[in-house]
Amino acid sequence: MEVQLRLFTGLMVITACFQSLCASDICSEQVVRLREKEKLLKEQVQKQEALLHSLQLFNQPANKVVSNQTQETEHADCSQIFSSGSKSTGFYTIKPRGSTSPVRVYCDMSDGGGWIIIQRRINGTEQFNRSWAEYKDGFGDMDAEFWLGNDNLHYITAQGNYSLRINLEDFDRHQRYAEYKNFKVANEKDLYQLTFGTYEGTAGDALSGNYQVGVSGWASHQDIKFSTYDRDNDNYKGNCAQQDKGGWWFNKCHSAHLNGMYYPKGHYSAVTDDGIVWYTWRGWWYSLKTTIMKLRPTNFKIDPIDDPNAVHRPPPS
Repeated sequence: MEVQLRLFTGLMVITACFQSLCASDICSEQVVRLREKEKLLKEQVQKQEALLHSLQLFNQPANKVVSNQTQETEHADCSQIFSSGSKSTGFYTIKPRGSTSPVRVYCDMSDGGGWIIIQRRINGTEQFNRSWAEYKDGFGDMDAEFWLGNDNLHYITAQGNYSLRINLEDFDRHQRYAEYKNFKVANEKDLYQLTFGTYEGTAGDALSGNYQVGVSGWASHQDIKFSTYDRDNDNYKGNCAQQDKGGWWFNKCHSAHLNGMYYPKGHYSAVTDDGIVWYTWRGWWYSLKTTIMKLRPTNFKIDPIDDPNAVHRPPPS
């Protein structure tokens, strides 16, 4: 990124020089081209800065990021990679049971280690109002914002009992989390139906819709099928995905929607509550700044050395 900053600064200087020295059409064309390069480099720098901020915020130091694993052993998830001795956050390849090919994933080795990141929102650079086919296969940039893919979610969670942890941050840098045991996504034939178990956390249980008596019939995401703007599988008379501009497990329509529109100021006004919403924390009309969804086997044994919450005592004398 330091190299890009130097190039960016150099382009700004060169552009200024051209503007002061040239008045011809040829010179003007060169200025336009340099400005385009300057804009592109600026966007790349901003994107990398946003990612680094997100990684640092969620205890993922930049110096822990690795590009690829070196071992040839096939692992079913990031917890197996962690247990094998690879404890650096970064990119790895896994092979979930049932998957026809290896899957490139981003493993988060903080919070006890072994997490597969399946979704990230940090700055709004990625469009999440996507088709059924795009959500099936996955999309985005794992260095920034992405969705791992519904087929991959099914293959991973079909292997056993997985916990979903959701890390949330608002624009005032307040953080909350929600964790669900036994998180499962069905296959495409069953329209990627969602099921999940018990909740714990600080953000409130938005997925179950049990935060208020009498609302779970329309607000719960339990046993709900996945919908996109071109595949309406919700329980609403309209199309929730089309209305709320993102693929998700919509009921009538939602109490949680982490694939909505990115609003850069948090509070927003729109025809519908189409932001990045976790109702039990910030309500329907506040769009969150950062979300990270990640999976790990529920029975994963955390080594006390790797557990930041563990109480470390000296050995008996």
